[in-house]
Amino acid sequence: MLKPGTSLLTLLVALAACSSYPETEFVPGADGIDVSGVIDGRTLAGLESAVNGNPGLDRLVLRNVPGSADDEASLTDLGRFIRSSGLATLVPGDGLVASGGTDMALMGVTRTIEPGACIGVHSWGAGGLFGEETGADVPKGDPAHELYLSFYKEVGIPEEFYWFTLSAAGPDDIHWMSAEEINRYGLSTVPVSAMPGETAEQRARRCSARV
Repeated sequence: MLKPGTSLLTLLVALAACSSYPETEFVPGADGIDVSGVIDGRTLAGLESAVNGNPGLDRLVLRNVPGSADDEASLTDLGRFIRSSGLATLVPGDGLVASGGTDMALMGVTRTIEPGACIGVHSWGAGGLFGEETGADVPKGDPAHELYLSFYKEVGIPEEFYWFTLSAAGPDDIHWMSAEEINRYGLSTVPVSAMPGETAEQRARRCSARV
């Protein structure tokens, strides 16, 4: 049984270490281009094709993007393409993003997170997918943080959010953010309303069921 705060995301993201994980898919829809799957080095080419083939759609609807197999690719070229193309991002109320998927949600020129959306964060791990050293173990002045800090600066998210992700959960765990946390760091252009009466444990179970 999974403890509160842990989810099957651990198993899904672990697949990113091998060749067997769900690739990113882009499907034109009524609300924009629907996105699902794990971000990797092929994601940018797929997005470029989807955007060029659907010039009337200027929003990415992140249905289920649970992580990234290539942080460097997702935090540099992919993010810059999304912003230079003027694309907005939306995580719908029944949607889920986590880890690198959460970073993708932050790449939009405007960002909408609907009530009920699952937003997951955790620390990165060095020396493999879940290495012994985590981002929280690395001193703040270490160059290992620079890729992430530069990204958040580019997209206008406060540096404090990065340090929050490192302390929120270890690399083999996940923290599902509350509406208050989402609003505190300005992840959504429009403030998010809380799910009435929902506890952190209930949110963890609800979001884990979506993975």
